[in-house]
Amino acid sequence: MTRRAGVLLPAFSLARDDAGCGAAARAFIDWLVAARFSVWQVLPIGPTGADRSPYWLRSDFATHTALIERRDLSRDEFASWCGREQAWVLDYALHEALAAAHGGAPWRDWPAPLRDREPRALAAARAQHAAAIEHVLVEQCLAERGWADLRAYAHARGIALFGDLPIYVAPDSVETWVHRRQFQLDHEGRPLALAGVPPDYFAVDGQLWGNPLYDWDTMVADDFAFWRARVRRALERFDLLRLDHFRGLAAYWRVPAGARTAREGVWRAAGGRALLRALCEDAGRPAFIAEDLGIITPDVEALRREFALPGMRVLQFAFDGSPDNPYLPYQHTRDSVVYTGTHDNDTTLGWYRGLDAATRARVDYLLRAHAGEMPDALIHAALASVADLAVIPAADLLALDSAARLNVPGTTAGNWQWRLPEGALTPGLAARYAHANQAFGRACLP
Repeated sequence: MTRRAGVLLPAFSLARDDAGCGAAARAFIDWLVAARFSVWQVLPIGPTGADRSPYWLRSDFATHTALIERRDLSRDEFASWCGREQAWVLDYALHEALAAAHGGAPWRDWPAPLRDREPRALAAARAQHAAAIEHVLVEQCLAERGWADLRAYAHARGIALFGDLPIYVAPDSVETWVHRRQFQLDHEGRPLALAGVPPDYFAVDGQLWGNPLYDWDTMVADDFAFWRARVRRALERFDLLRLDHFRGLAAYWRVPAGARTAREGVWRAAGGRALLRALCEDAGRPAFIAEDLGIITPDVEALRREFALPGMRVLQFAFDGSPDNPYLPYQHTRDSVVYTGTHDNDTTLGWYRGLDAATRARVDYLLRAHAGEMPDALIHAALASVADLAVIPAADLLALDSAARLNVPGTTAGNWQWRLPEGALTPGLAARYAHANQAFGRACLP
């Protein structure tokens, strides 16, 4: 990577009611150019469930309807697109039509012939729900065209799109329905064990995510066909790709089905080395970023280094008083992406206000700052880092408090709702960050 800077802003944070986010996204790209940022990092852009979590997708391959732009769609164009994308979109459309017909119930609760994908039952369902299936197909065609147009708009202006691939899929996703053998599921499609992480910075009982776990033996046996397809799809959409929960590729936290908290889990070895070798064979030198946060053991670090993947450094984690804390600015290396905070952190202003007095004094001393200079002091520390890429959440650029927080890990209510205030990204703010990016050598746009 060259030395550059970017902004973290989910695409859904630009959506306005049913109008989609296309016009707002193009305006945001124009603002990035004016501010001399050259990377836009988004969260996963697939369709979400009732809790709106972009890490609990109904499909890795489909696109959220917030990205639809209303436009004419010719029959020939539509037919051509369906033919080109039939490997995933026909199953997705049928899955969504059947879910709606069954009141939103997950596929494991459908009648056994549909649950188990018996060919005669699927053929009958396609005929019965033809209108609903076509509606989903049209939505997906329009949403994908909207994203493709947005990517072309970004590229024409020198902006790279930085995507995010969740490590796991949702239990009621089309992927678990179609590719059941890839997961640790019983004969009815119910998880035998669940994904999560042990107790950490975010949660004293760990986090019980609830996603089904992969059957790594099956994946190795079929040469990672499932993973290769989902990564290939992601690289059609993005220029850089964050590999969520990278440590889960070295070993994963397996929580027994029915456990009350993630504390009951155990570590199990994963097949990440063979997987990464396969992905790199497909993509040459892919632009992967390893999300190496959490409990990082030497084997995880060795895996990242073996494939020369940049890691992540989050400044909000830096001030525990340990001089060898890897998130401290003077511990950073070029092969990393530095953040003030991520989508799982509070905003920098909210974080700073919530610190105890001793930690706040430590932050002030190390940054040579005081309360009135937050979040600017942490943003400048990120831009000054030797890390090749610095990414600032949009809420920090705007100096917003905790009301703008995107997500509180380990909770399901009230998350993923923040929207960028209209008119907040002003020309004056762009000029201010253009100066900062130039001063810290990150203004790689002409």
